[in-house]
Amino acid sequence: MPRLHERSSPAERRRAFAILFVSLVCMGAGQSVIYTVLPPVARQLQIGPLQVTSIFAVSEAIWIVSSAYWGRLSDRTGRKPVMLLGLMAFGISFLAFATAMLAGLRHWLPALLVFPLLIASRCIYGGFGSGTSAAAQAYVADRTSPDERLGGVAIISMAFALGTTFGPVIGSAMALLGLLAPFYFVSFLAFMSALAIYFLLPERSPPKTRARHQTALRWYQGRMLPFVGFGVVLSMTASIPIQTVGFFFMDVLRYDPHATAQFTGLGLMLSAMAALFVQFVVVQRSGLSVRVLTAAGLTLATVSNILFLVASHFTVVMLALMLSGLGFGLARPGFTTGASLSVGPEEHGGVAGLLNAAGAAGFVFGPAIGGLYEFSPYLPYALGAAMMLALLVAQHLSPVLRQAGYRPASVEMLEETAETPLSSV
Repeated sequence: MPRLHERSSPAERRRAFAILFVSLVCMGAGQSVIYTVLPPVARQLQIGPLQVTSIFAVSEAIWIVSSAYWGRLSDRTGRKPVMLLGLMAFGISFLAFATAMLAGLRHWLPALLVFPLLIASRCIYGGFGSGTSAAAQAYVADRTSPDERLGGVAIISMAFALGTTFGPVIGSAMALLGLLAPFYFVSFLAFMSALAIYFLLPERSPPKTRARHQTALRWYQGRMLPFVGFGVVLSMTASIPIQTVGFFFMDVLRYDPHATAQFTGLGLMLSAMAALFVQFVVVQRSGLSVRVLTAAGLTLATVSNILFLVASHFTVVMLALMLSGLGFGLARPGFTTGASLSVGPEEHGGVAGLLNAAGAAGFVFGPAIGGLYEFSPYLPYALGAAMMLALLVAQHLSPVLRQAGYRPASVEMLEETAETPLSSV
């Protein structure tokens, strides 16, 4: 346990959370930019939905292994080095991804080489970029008491949601310089964020001081397996509209590629704004339990997928995307907080890595989603509705999920002494 003089001061913690927030906003913006621009560019490169989802599935498969590793490593060596490495990898990955697409569009490279280069560039992100979110989540958990954990975890989700919201805005503004200009701009922001973490992020009580308390946290353990399975299914369902809505606009609503890019960006921005609203207002201020927030989110996500099944107009699709943002904006912090509260402070990095790996595992099923889309644009959303209903049942039947958020007094006392409470900030 760190000595009193080694703990972060309130001012340092405010600065640290602000730096983390901005850095994660950058990563969230990058993801919305790539999902907005890639479908129409992929059509120009003659890359279909199945190949597009495969690009992300390969990197997410690597993310599954690397995220758990980086989370455990941050428990031993500290959060800051792992976050720094992840941000640098994110910037390099985006730079390489944009350059590969540019080479394909300009015919600098044979079309046969563009697809594997896109996969390779995303693998950089999957292998190293996963460390940032895992270490950031653990960093926040280190510095919040159990009662504050839900609000602290929501900070991470809000950052991604805010980045996702402004990603399309960045894309539209930078598109004046070229369709791929947003990728280079996001890469620049990632490098600037890495510099901010290197010079400004305080970590005066690194987790290595608690090395003697380490335990072997693994995904298959009874206390973790329900959370990991829940995270996989939740992530897989959340990925459905993100990966297919661009093609849905083209194939069902019959928009041209330019209109598709515009409306996909608008829809994803609306979804992100909805997620940001519930995480900033409902999660932070309502006082609702982890279980209630998660169940409400799953219900809204179910309705969202059902709306896609009957969508034949722009307005219905936008409503479905908004409900998707509301649903996953409630469910993610709810189940993530439950998992974080199920372990002691010496395992914050480990559980954060496992949850990030579970999230990545959902995207590995992207090719399956793309394959279903090839049969019918509606099949992925029918699967999504079924999976959300299955999670509602699982939340009721699983003792581990049912007790998520409840803390033994002994563990609560341990965590409360780890850092200065958030209320003192």
